[in-house]
Amino acid sequence: MGEILSAYLMPHPPIIIPEVGKGEQRKAQSTIEALETCARHIKDNKPHTVVLITPHGPMFRDAIAVMATPHLTGNFARFGAPGVKMSFENDVELAKAIMDHAERLNIPCIGIDNSVASDYRISTSMDWGALVPLYFVTKQYSDFKLVHITYAPLSYEALYAFGKAIQEAVRACAKDVCVIASGDLSHRLSQDGPYGFHPMGPKLDKEIMAIIESGDVERFFNMAPVMVEEGGECGLRSIIIAMGTLDGYDLHPRVLSYEGPFGVGYGVAIFERGKPDATRLFVERLFERKHQRMQRIRQNEDPYVRLARRSLESYIRTGKIIKSDDNLPREMLENRAGVFVSIKKDGQLRGCIGTIEPTRKNIAEEIIYNAISAGVHDPRFIPVDENELEELVYSVDVLKKPEPVKSIDELDAKRYGVIVRSGHKSGLLLPDLEGVDTPQQQIEIALRKAGIRPNESYTIERFEVERHK
Repeated sequence: MGEILSAYLMPHPPIIIPEVGKGEQRKAQSTIEALETCARHIKDNKPHTVVLITPHGPMFRDAIAVMATPHLTGNFARFGAPGVKMSFENDVELAKAIMDHAERLNIPCIGIDNSVASDYRISTSMDWGALVPLYFVTKQYSDFKLVHITYAPLSYEALYAFGKAIQEAVRACAKDVCVIASGDLSHRLSQDGPYGFHPMGPKLDKEIMAIIESGDVERFFNMAPVMVEEGGECGLRSIIIAMGTLDGYDLHPRVLSYEGPFGVGYGVAIFERGKPDATRLFVERLFERKHQRMQRIRQNEDPYVRLARRSLESYIRTGKIIKSDDNLPREMLENRAGVFVSIKKDGQLRGCIGTIEPTRKNIAEEIIYNAISAGVHDPRFIPVDENELEELVYSVDVLKKPEPVKSIDELDAKRYGVIVRSGHKSGLLLPDLEGVDTPQQQIEIALRKAGIRPNESYTIERFEVERHK
C-alpha cells in the first residue's frame, strides 16, 4: 500500500538559483541551506513520485488544475537563465487517480493536456513555483515521477479535503510519495518589496510559521481573513493541501528556516508523518464547522442582506424575480438610492453589480435586480450555479448622494467611495475595501475600471455608503 512519506514547505524565489541570482542569492543563504536539507530528506525517503502544489501554474477560479501531459518540462528563460532546464515524466496514473478521488469529494479539478491548454491558451511548461524547489531536489535525487498541481482559490476546507483525496489516490495506486507545498509567504514585509510594506505582512508570517511549528492544523481555518488578504501571501493554500495529505496521522513538523531578505517571507519546513491518529481526522469536522458558520451568518442577516440573498436564490432556482415584501422596513419601500450588491464565496469576490443613481421605484427593487445581476451578469464571472447558493455571503451598500471633490486630499479610502468620470466613461469603487488603503489606490483602480488613462482629463466625486453585511 502506498503512503505519503512526508511533506515539505519550500519557497520559490528564482533569485536563489545561482544562474539567476548571480551572487544575490547569498542574501537568502539560510533558505538555500534549508532547501538543501529538504532535498536530502527526500533523497533518504526515495519516493516513487513527487506531488508538487504550486500557485503559479495555470490557475482556474473554480477548479484545481492537474497537469496531464506525458512529460513535464520547463526552464528559467524568463529569468535570464535559459540553459537551466528540467524535464520529468508525469505520473499520469496517479494524476488521474487524484482527480477521480477529488471528484468523489465534489472538489472540481481539470486535467491540463495539450488540447485543454490550446483551448484555454495556456502553457504546459512548468512554472517557477515548481522549478525552484525541484532545482534543489534534483541536485540530490532525481529518480522520481512528478505530479504537477496548481491550486484554485477554493475554500480552505475544500483544499484540505483535496489533500485527503491525494492521500487516498496514493494508497489506491500503491506508490510512495513525497509532497512539496511550493509557496512564498508575505510579499509585503518591506517598502522595497514587490507590493510595499503592510503591517499585516509580518503578522501573517509569524502566525503561519507558528501554526506550522505547532502542527495545529485547525488554526489555519481560524486565521483572520483581513490578515491573510492584506498580508499578501501565495503559499497558504499550498500548505493547507499538504496538511490534508497527512490527515489522520500524527504530525511531526520541523521548521528549518524563515527569512525575508527581499521583502518577501521565505519559510522552509518538513512535515514528518507519524502514526495513525483518529483524533486528527479533520475533513468532516471542518465541513461541519463551515456549515455551522454559514448558519450563523444566515441568522444574523438584516432585511437588506436577506432580500439580496432571497432574490438571487429565487431567480437561480425558479427563474422568477421576487416582488418586494410589504413587511420590509419603510425606508426600503419609500426611499430611492443607488445600490451595490456584492457576493463572496470562500472569502473571494463572486460578483458585484450596482447602480450609482436609483433606477427602480425604491431601494428594495434596486436590491432585487442588482442582486440578480451580481449573481448572473457580472462579466468577470460565470453565472452562479444552484449548488453554490449555500456558500455565498452577501453585502449591500446603499449609496448616499455623490459630491464633487477638487483634490485627492478630500478623500478617505475607509470613509468615502470614489467615482471618476471622463466623457461618457465612468468608474466607481466602494469605500473600505480589503487591500485598498489609500485614495491614490482607489483612483487608480476606478480609472482602470472605467478605461480612463491616467493622463486623461477626469473628474472625481466622493460618496458615503450605508453598508449592510
